[in-house]
Amino acid sequence: MESRRNVELSLLLLALILSVGAYVIVGLVADNKVPAGTLGYGLTLTALFVGAHLVLRWQAPRADPVLLPAAALLNGLGLVMIRRLGYANPDQYGSQAPAQALWTTLGVGLFVAVIVIVRDYKVLERYRFTLALVAIGLLLAPILPGLGREINGARLWIGLGGVQIQPAEIGKIALVIFFAAYLKEAKELLATATYRVGPFLLPQVKYFMPLVGAWSVSLLVLLFEKDLGSSLLFFGIFMVMLYVATGRFSYVAAGLALFMVGATFAYNFFGHVQVRVAIWLDVWHYFGQNGDRGRQLGQSLFALATGGILGEGWNQGRPDFIPFASTDFIFSALGEELGLLGTTAIVLLFLLMVFRGLRIALTADDDFGKLLAIGLVASFGLQVFVIIAGVTRLIPLTGITLPFVSYGGSSLLSNYALIALLLRISSESSPPPVPTEQFEPTAGEATVVR
Repeated sequence: MESRRNVELSLLLLALILSVGAYVIVGLVADNKVPAGTLGYGLTLTALFVGAHLVLRWQAPRADPVLLPAAALLNGLGLVMIRRLGYANPDQYGSQAPAQALWTTLGVGLFVAVIVIVRDYKVLERYRFTLALVAIGLLLAPILPGLGREINGARLWIGLGGVQIQPAEIGKIALVIFFAAYLKEAKELLATATYRVGPFLLPQVKYFMPLVGAWSVSLLVLLFEKDLGSSLLFFGIFMVMLYVATGRFSYVAAGLALFMVGATFAYNFFGHVQVRVAIWLDVWHYFGQNGDRGRQLGQSLFALATGGILGEGWNQGRPDFIPFASTDFIFSALGEELGLLGTTAIVLLFLLMVFRGLRIALTADDDFGKLLAIGLVASFGLQVFVIIAGVTRLIPLTGITLPFVSYGGSSLLSNYALIALLLRISSESSPPPVPTEQFEPTAGEATVVR
């Protein structure tokens, strides 16, 4: 509808103004002059996102008007912080801003490709088993010798030439599509309670096998790739989708029990999990001693505390003191310079995207669309929660990225594809506009408006 696209364009222009304005402020504070590439930077961002808007106006006119501007603002703020870190530490972060700009271009290009190619999201249901095999292959690819790369204790990357790719970011979308197609077909059987255990009626044991299978895959990811965050994310996505499909709390209870078993196993058999839990429980014991293993989390908490309510201001703090500030800890870096108000605004922006995604799921006119939208939103929301809760010491730290904000090409590509699918579902599920026809009244008749 024309009004939706006009709202989207207005929000996009606001997001671009805020992003380019922050870029200019960072340059002024660092060099006392407007950065030389400001015009090119602003025109490039404008061309990318206005171009994506025009594609939506052409191909998906009834799509949600909020998701793309929200993603553009988050992406823009992430680019500004990465560029700001480059001013502070050129050797470590200097090359990341141009690389992230390139990944942004590719991400928006993938967004456009998904919108144009996937004219009907229901077609994806036909390829569920193919996508399941693709997802499993992508999840297990880092295990392969010669192809996988281990960085910071986790084997999550594969090396292709000089580029490091995290295949699990793309694999999770294929996995969500498979889960949605499977649960659409099996939800009636999974929701049927015919087996009595004491006072409780439960589905037959064989129907718990998908839950056990998802748990096993997540445990394998943890076992071979040493990645607690991705393991928790994959299992959590399936649990949310299973509960939405069946409405049975017994699956949630069984899933929590399996999670506790897996967490206990991981803690007892993986040294890096024990270290992360120990640092989470007493970060200051490990800060500056015992190999300085608590430095990441400790510096993150210092940065958030230094930012206070209003923040230090762009280029006024020292977020470069935080190890891996552009990836795992970019939320803390933003917290130091934008303060509680700035980080609260960012969290609210993420929540707005989650709520809009849930609205899309509620309005979808078929079970596959509802489950697919729920799975995509669960993937996005859980990832945001896990990383922000980790850097603020609410839960043990996990090494996953903050969507659209953190440095990393795989994350940007997968999240732009994710919101493209949500917008496609939104466009096809929204009712078409009702034509308004006015009839001239005859004598004694009222005006009829439809």
